[in-house]
Amino acid sequence: MDTPRHIIAILRGITPAEIIDVCKALIDAGITMIEVPLNSPDALTSISLASNTFGDTAMIGAGTVLTKKQVLAVADAGGTFIVSPDTNKAVIEETARLQLASYPGVFTPTDAFRAIRAGATGLKFFPAEVLGPKGIKAIKAVLPPELPLYAVGGANPGNFAEFFAAGCVGFGLGTYLYKPGMELSQTAEHAALAVAAYDRGQAQ
Repeated sequence: MDTPRHIIAILRGITPAEIIDVCKALIDAGITMIEVPLNSPDALTSISLASNTFGDTAMIGAGTVLTKKQVLAVADAGGTFIVSPDTNKAVIEETARLQLASYPGVFTPTDAFRAIRAGATGLKFFPAEVLGPKGIKAIKAVLPPELPLYAVGGANPGNFAEFFAAGCVGFGLGTYLYKPGMELSQTAEHAALAVAAYDRGQAQ
């Protein structure tokens, strides 16, 4: 698998019946990090279907992961990364133990260092629209420089450049890319716009 763009598609509310078509649209557009939040209908089935179908070309993971038991279930379903809304030490450590990538949600320097000490792969700044690029830039100054930072919650193609300038490497995109009832063509169109904005921002 090529090095992916650091765009995580957050498919909250996706169903097993939709997962293959939506994943294909995203992957065709160039988005190869796909998160199925565990509070979606039958999420583990969707993760298993996506992993079995696209595991060679995309990273399929889970979001809204709150317990060690859920981490294990995601691993069993073929997921390769875990996104959690908080800095739950047990969840991060279990994710690392199972050799999955861990992207916990953080908002403060205290959160960030708790996550780093537990073994996080990268940090999800959430909600990024509240912290803003200035807040993230200020916190990044005290973090290990090589640690990947993602802006989630308010990040969109219109502000990618600002978050790149603040030190983020990537983004989580939710309802911009998918929400229940959204036409597949709109998902594909928005994915293409996101990829174009990401590539422009990286080139600057």
